[in-house]
Amino acid sequence: MKNIPFLNNWLKRRDTAARGTAVFGPGADGDSDTEGLAELLAECELLRSRAGDAGLELDDSPASLEALDQLTPRWRDDPEELPWLGNDAGLYLGSVIVRTVPGAAWQLWPSGQPVVRLASGREINVVEFGLDWAVNGAPELSQVYAEVSEL
Repeated sequence: MKNIPFLNNWLKRRDTAARGTAVFGPGADGDSDTEGLAELLAECELLRSRAGDAGLELDDSPASLEALDQLTPRWRDDPEELPWLGNDAGLYLGSVIVRTVPGAAWQLWPSGQPVVRLASGREINVVEFGLDWAVNGAPELSQVYAEVSEL
């Protein structure tokens, strides 16, 4: 992450060890509900709300990632919302990848961090990409998608 003074000061006042989404599973019976997990991670309520405010309806398509990249990043004016929106952007990116790239699926690291596992076995930390996008505007979500879909 680049040095952004207001954000760095804000993050120092909070526990930065717990950044992003953590999901714990499988259930107590050992059953893994991958479809339910995908639905949960695709909610991205804050991102969908902010996109809707800008007149953009997110339809879980690669084209919607391009449209998100074109939005004016007004969320950068709100340091409290910035990490949450970045988290949602990463989960949305992951949801688009899982729905459109053959063999891609959600995977949970032992810490509960959701990542996208490609058919090749490569794991993509989409939340990290979403946070970078929200804070810096780069890499663009559509660029990450394009690179991942070619692997």
